[in-house]
Amino acid sequence: MEERTRAYLRGRFRDHYRRTELTPPPAANEREWGFIPWTEGPGTTMVRHRSLLELGDLSEFLVRKRPRHVYFSAGRFRDPGASSMQEKDWQSADLVFDLDADHLPSVTLGEDSYAEMLATCKDALLRLLDFLENDFAFEEMEIVFSGGRGYHVHVRDDNVRHLDREHRREIVDYVRGIGLEFEELIETETVAGLGRKTPTKRRTLRTEGGWGARTHAHFMDFIDDLLEREENAALERLQEFEGIGEGKAKATLNAARNNREQLEAGNVTVHTAVSQLAERFAATAVERDNAPIDEPVTTDTNRLIRLPGSLHGGSGLETVRLERDELEAFDPLVDAVPETFTGQEIAVDVTDGGVVELGGDSFTVTEGDQSLPEYVAVFLMARGRAEKEKE
Repeated sequence: MEERTRAYLRGRFRDHYRRTELTPPPAANEREWGFIPWTEGPGTTMVRHRSLLELGDLSEFLVRKRPRHVYFSAGRFRDPGASSMQEKDWQSADLVFDLDADHLPSVTLGEDSYAEMLATCKDALLRLLDFLENDFAFEEMEIVFSGGRGYHVHVRDDNVRHLDREHRREIVDYVRGIGLEFEELIETETVAGLGRKTPTKRRTLRTEGGWGARTHAHFMDFIDDLLEREENAALERLQEFEGIGEGKAKATLNAARNNREQLEAGNVTVHTAVSQLAERFAATAVERDNAPIDEPVTTDTNRLIRLPGSLHGGSGLETVRLERDELEAFDPLVDAVPETFTGQEIAVDVTDGGVVELGGDSFTVTEGDQSLPEYVAVFLMARGRAEKEKE
C-alpha cells in the first residue's frame, strides 16, 4: 500500500470516528486495549498492553490515532496496562466465540464469492446461537459482525467468566460435536416384558434437546422420506448404507412402517436393525449441525477481540453490534457499509479487478484508473486491490 493511500484511509477513518459514538464493553477499565496503526510496509505492528486510562477518552483516542484496527481483551485484569500477563493479574474473562468464513469446511476459497462466504458464516452463527441459547441457556450475549469475514459472540454470564481454559475447551468440543458418542444420547430403562418372565431393556434416544434431539430430527427426516418411497426405492436407499444388505433392508423397512409412532417418541428398541440405523445419524447431526468455531479464540482467556463500532482496516466495513432479532434481516454487505463513505465517488487505480458486491449493488471493476463509489474504493484499497489515484 502506497503512502498516499494510507494517508487517505487514515483521514477518512478519522472523519468516520468524528461522527460516530462508540459504546465500550462492560468493565472497559479492567480490560487490556490494543490497536494496529497504518504503518508502512507489508507487515502489521500491534500496539498493546494499554489500559483505557492510558488511551484516554475512547472517542478522542480514535479520532486522534485513527487506527487501522482496534481491540479490547476478553479478559478482565487488576492491572490491564501491565507489560506481562502475570503482572496484569487476571480476574475473569468473557466467553468469546469466533466464526471466520475462511475456516468453514463448507466454504471453498477461490470459488465462493465474498457474499456467499458471509451467508455461509451466518448460517453457522445461527447454529452456534442454537447451542448457546438452548443447550447452555446463556442470557448475557452480544453478537457482532466482525467487519471482515465472520461473526463474534461474547458471553458474559457470571457463571462462565471464571472458567479456565480446559473448561472452555469442553464447551468448544460440545458445540463442535467432537467425541460425540451415540450411547451418550441414549436413556435405558428396565420394563416388564409383555408375557415374559424376564424384564427387558428399553433404549430411548433423547428428543428433548441437545445432540439427542438433533440426531433424532435427522433420523426421523430419513424415516419419513423412506416411508414415502415405493418399496423397491426404499430398499435401494437403505442398501446405500455400508453393512445393510437386502435382508437387513427389508427388516428395517418393515420395522419403520410398523413402529412410526414409537420411533417418533425416540424408542429405538423396536428392532435391532432400526437401532443400528439410528446410530448412524449421530455422525450426520455432527456434520450438519455443529458450529465450526475457532477453538483458540474461545479457550484463550486473554484474547484481544475487535471493538464493536470500529472500522475494519482490511475492508473499510464497520464492526456491527447486533440485537438477536436483527440478525435475520442483517446484510453485512449493505448494513456494515459506513455512512461516512457513501454519497460520493473518488478516483483510484485498481490493481486487482473483479466483481465487488457491496451496498446492495454488484460492480464489475476493471484494472486501471477509474472513479468508483467511495465505499467500493475504500474496500478495494483496504484489501490491497487499489491505490488512491494521484491528485
